[in-house]
Amino acid sequence: MPALRFILGDQLSRHISSLDGVAPGDTILMAEVEAEATYAPHHAQKIAFVFSAMRHHAQALRAEGFDVDYVEIDDSANTHNFDGELLRAISRHKPDRIIITEPGEWRVLEMMRHWAGQTGLPVEIRQDDRFLCSIGAFAAWAGERKNLRMEYFYREMRRRTGYLMQGAEPVGGQWNFDHDNRQPLPGRLAIPQRKVPVPDAITQQVLALVRSRYAGHFGQADGLAFPVSRAGALEKLAEFIERCLPDFGTFQDAMQKSEPFLFHALISPALNIGLLDPREVCLAAIRAYEKGRAPLNAVEGFVRQIIGWREFVRGIYWLNMPGYAGSNALDARRNLPAFYWTADTPMACLRETVENTRDNAYAHHIQRLMITGNFALLAGIEPRQIEQWYLAVYADAYEWVELPNVHGMVMFADGGLLASKPYAASGAYIDRMSDYCGGCFYDVKLKAGPKACPFNYLYWNFLAENETKLGKNPRLAMPYRTLAKMTTARRAEIAGDAADFLEALVPWQAGD
Repeated sequence: MPALRFILGDQLSRHISSLDGVAPGDTILMAEVEAEATYAPHHAQKIAFVFSAMRHHAQALRAEGFDVDYVEIDDSANTHNFDGELLRAISRHKPDRIIITEPGEWRVLEMMRHWAGQTGLPVEIRQDDRFLCSIGAFAAWAGERKNLRMEYFYREMRRRTGYLMQGAEPVGGQWNFDHDNRQPLPGRLAIPQRKVPVPDAITQQVLALVRSRYAGHFGQADGLAFPVSRAGALEKLAEFIERCLPDFGTFQDAMQKSEPFLFHALISPALNIGLLDPREVCLAAIRAYEKGRAPLNAVEGFVRQIIGWREFVRGIYWLNMPGYAGSNALDARRNLPAFYWTADTPMACLRETVENTRDNAYAHHIQRLMITGNFALLAGIEPRQIEQWYLAVYADAYEWVELPNVHGMVMFADGGLLASKPYAASGAYIDRMSDYCGGCFYDVKLKAGPKACPFNYLYWNFLAENETKLGKNPRLAMPYRTLAKMTTARRAEIAGDAADFLEALVPWQAGD
């Protein structure tokens, strides 16, 4: 029975479940469609990355002898949506059944659930076993728990995988070395320079297409720093393990001007698209530790991001969709400021992060959480607007990973389902972890007035405005005790500074 096996643009793994048992006569369908390229105003580099990676993957499958039906974006017959391309492929190949792997986004799963009725063919939706914890296994772990905390899920994943375990106990005698991983950069530490992939003929063709077809999208296609092939992804992983992992842990929360990558892996786009497998990524780091080439705090912190946080947010997403995005626990309603797209702000930390994002389709997790995210939280930006921004601007952003991270971790819009407290901070945190504050228009040491760092009064204003919702949170007990000691005059000064600053923000207008 010939099958049509539909591979999506973020399923570029040779071992994807939809290819299990592929037989002579089967056809592998891959399609570049406008609906997926533009359902969010994706960064030009993300579009280039995905299209080039798809074309390289199709080339690799053909080299193995598979029959690949590949539809390019500028094919004149392209219907530009998955439904239409599936129906066209059925007309061409006359399959007896359709085999697919479950998608990463709820909206695509909803499409797939209608395909049997639309096509008149049986549709087999297989589990995405690239993840270490299935959707069902996460739901079973969550069970009737009132609080779903990543740390406990992570410990369970360590036990299941055996990663960094000595029998029933964690290597090093503790589960988490996060307290060792929060250091600012010392003044003379050398930052490794990264190899920039040289675009081959396929990528050059895609870059030209993106420059022409998506000229109005955020960022530029040129300067693509991410590997677009399996071989390139393995090289990027090896570069990280050898040159960056030893210092990754200690300085993973640090930030520095003109150094957007520091010691970070830069593999999340390749991982989320399927060019790398999370198991091989973790094992490569663990081998480096076992050979004495990387310290335990770095390797544990890295493994935690992969089998802990990455798997946890995916579980949260599928456990709570489709309603998850609808909550707004802190009733945040302000429009997204225009500087999230333009970088036109006197706040040096935000300007640097947005410029990095524009130039690279990338910013590391602390820039996302404690700069752009912290500001959105403190300023009361509507969750839906900031979520759409994150989904659009980063090359590794897909809704299963972006939505829980932003809705729950950044904005606390789910009321504490994902995180136990809002990740709010004043300018002092940014000053401690970066060199952004030196030379900024604002003075991070000032607490009030037009020259004070806005993060300082926005932080206390956020706590004051949300006191009824957050005042009993035990993890916020200390700042709320400090707030309670403030005089009425001081609280009024904070509220006034915050109001003046927020009212002056220029909101982004669609079409700007």
